[in-house]
Amino acid sequence: MVTNGVRHAEPPLRLTRRGRTVVLGLLVVLASLASAVLFTTASRADEPPAGPPPTIVVRPGDTLWDLAARELPGRHGQAGVDELRRLNGLSGYGVHPGDVLILPYGS
Repeated sequence: MVTNGVRHAEPPLRLTRRGRTVVLGLLVVLASLASAVLFTTASRADEPPAGPPPTIVVRPGDTLWDLAARELPGRHGQAGVDELRRLNGLSGYGVHPGDVLILPYGS
């Protein structure tokens, strides 16, 4: 601010006790809302997907490796085979035509 050619410095912003209480209250409300949003989002991540798991019927000539490559493109090689074995409780690597195999959700 300039008066009669003399520059006056503006006083720094000062909050009253009530002003500090209001600002603190707003910060607490914002933090609570952010926590509530994060909590509800995180709790939904643990819920299993609704509905039955996807399945596939083994065709003549199919192997676990073929099925993993075709049905689980995000998992490479042995990781896909291991996932199919785990989901279906297979102790070996053999499958037979007509077998129904469970696939992971989102495959």
